[in-house]
Amino acid sequence: MDDPVKFLKSLFEAAVKAALPQECLPAHLPKPSEGRSIVIGAGKASAAMAEVVERHWTKPMEGLVITRYGFHRPCNYIEIVQASHPIPDEAGLTAAGRMLGYLEGLNEDDLVLCLISGGGSALLTLPADNIAFKDKQMV
Repeated sequence: MDDPVKFLKSLFEAAVKAALPQECLPAHLPKPSEGRSIVIGAGKASAAMAEVVERHWTKPMEGLVITRYGFHRPCNYIEIVQASHPIPDEAGLTAAGRMLGYLEGLNEDDLVLCLISGGGSALLTLPADNIAFKDKQMV
């Protein structure tokens, strides 16, 4: 290629496309379980990943992912909660607590798929009992 700017731009665009959830996730999804299929997660791409999971799994599923405000995606079975990034807020704190509810009563026939992407540590905030939420926001 004679134009290095065009060449570098094409490399960048190819890399970005390859990293999109609809491109990279389907080949790595496990088969849905015989029991409950639970999808949880957090991060700026978690809602987009949840959308891909719903498109590829035909069996009913449930779950919750936490993403950044403005990154919502339409899902029918997986609840998408929007919260603050990079500073955690009450929406993320509440959603993290609710996420734990999906993990109760699991057995060997159930499958939990956890979708984590960049920003997950700020969005999935549930501090230990001896750490105040305000302290977590300061970190």
